[in-house]
Amino acid sequence: MVQIAHVSLRDMSTVGPFIDLLKKRGFEGDTDDSEQTRQFYSYDASLFELLPDLVVFPKNSQDLQELIICAHLLKKKIPNLSLTARSAGTCMSGGAINDSVIVDFTRYFNKIESVQDLAVRVQPGVFYRDFEKTTLAKGALLPPFPASRELATVGGMVANNAGGEKSLEFGKTENFVNSLSVVLSDGKTYELKALNRQELSAKRQQPNFEGQIYTQLFDLLEKNYDAIKAAKPHVSKNSTGYNLWDVWNRETGIFDLTKLFTGSQGTLGLISDIEFRLVHDKPHSGVLVGFMKNLNDLGELINTVVAAKPASFEAFDNHTLTLALKFFPYFRKTLGWGGLIKLGFQLIPDALLLFRGIPKMVLLIEFTGQTPEEVAQKVHAMKLALKPYKLEATEEDSTEAKAWKFRIMRRESFNLLRKKVKDKHTAPFIDDLVVPPPHLAEFLPKLQAIIKKYKLLATIAGHIGDGNFHVIPLMKIEDPKERAKLKPAMKEVNELVLSYGGSLSGEHNDGMIRGPFLTQMYGKEIVELFRQTKKIFDPENIFNPHKKTDATWDFSMKHIREHF
Repeated sequence: MVQIAHVSLRDMSTVGPFIDLLKKRGFEGDTDDSEQTRQFYSYDASLFELLPDLVVFPKNSQDLQELIICAHLLKKKIPNLSLTARSAGTCMSGGAINDSVIVDFTRYFNKIESVQDLAVRVQPGVFYRDFEKTTLAKGALLPPFPASRELATVGGMVANNAGGEKSLEFGKTENFVNSLSVVLSDGKTYELKALNRQELSAKRQQPNFEGQIYTQLFDLLEKNYDAIKAAKPHVSKNSTGYNLWDVWNRETGIFDLTKLFTGSQGTLGLISDIEFRLVHDKPHSGVLVGFMKNLNDLGELINTVVAAKPASFEAFDNHTLTLALKFFPYFRKTLGWGGLIKLGFQLIPDALLLFRGIPKMVLLIEFTGQTPEEVAQKVHAMKLALKPYKLEATEEDSTEAKAWKFRIMRRESFNLLRKKVKDKHTAPFIDDLVVPPPHLAEFLPKLQAIIKKYKLLATIAGHIGDGNFHVIPLMKIEDPKERAKLKPAMKEVNELVLSYGGSLSGEHNDGMIRGPFLTQMYGKEIVELFRQTKKIFDPENIFNPHKKTDATWDFSMKHIREHF
């Protein structure tokens, strides 16, 4: 068998000609193939590293079109030529890196174009922190923001179908995308939005690439309708595979490609513009904090809390609390001396509780409302509803002041692990699992047993109302013995999650880490439909290879990060 060598832009010394072709065709943006820039874009927040050949910074939609056309023109000469969209690089599954051309959206695609009541049009490179300031000034909010809200962009939120604290009440990003402007593999820009039967029929009759896509995808969905609907995970959050089950609905007659593109990790095309739906922001919030000394009644307790429709329901385990107390001075870097002193005084009332033993789980139940009185009533009613569960203690506060200390612990647990254990590095590979909440009392001890079996230093924290937990171990990943733990540990956790009808990812997506396990979750038939979907949109595999259905464990493991 003849082995085909990897042929890239750099191997064939065609970086210059590729850039020349771009400029010849009117590309207005910037290009950079310097070693420093390539190294910077070689990693994201995952445990992988891929050195790109070139980084480009398109200025407008026409530039995106030319990038795709040039990739098509050179694809036969350079089979591994590809385009990977990237904004802030906060992806934890390796979705924002590749070994060919990185397309950065933050330099020029960073405009908030219009905000009208509860709708906003925005470019994908806008940081969520800037986006939120603009919408809150209008009394509106895009609620499915991730924990990385200060670092992430709205384009990344769409690419990964992001969710976070408020997803319990509002769902994920997919629920807030009205329309998308996308550049597809024919190098043309199209508007994606929900279509009725008549509009879908008109699209299918078009004698062009767009008509071909609508026809082929509709036929695939219609032919396999029951199997696709049955494959939808029965969880509140899912960011695995392609969201085929929500594209076509026979009963309503609605066909919506935004459902497919949201969560596709840039593997189907390049997004140039987004229209989001917003919600009115509720100005007041309060939190009930509860301490569980055992997890026996956890499933029933979650049902009781969720029935009260809180704005968020977060939790962290005893290891997270112990870590926060052990490294208490660390919080000075986040809070300053004043904040650290405030945190210390607020923890004093909890000292007696902690002397009696660290609780197994700390619960944070948030309610929002239009007035402080409305919030106070909801928080107090929740406290009364939880009395039968005999929690170790509960603290209610309608101004959220008391809960602040525990929110800090929950949000900073990942940074504590990363910064305080000097000889190990974050290894997000079982970092985003989802299990239906009624099973958590059984599931969590089994998960902790696997973590202990493989001697992983990790905490368990997350969105308990959704059954969505983030487990990010610290490992000396450059050590072959440590690296050898990844696959067997992940396989055991996956099997455990799937045995309870869960999902391998609620928010962080497949990328390079979970893509190889899609068959384990969905079976060969559904994964083959995912592959056919990818081929319909991207027949030459130009968009973000090595992710999702194109991911392989061997390729991913060969690109574990060497530099931290």
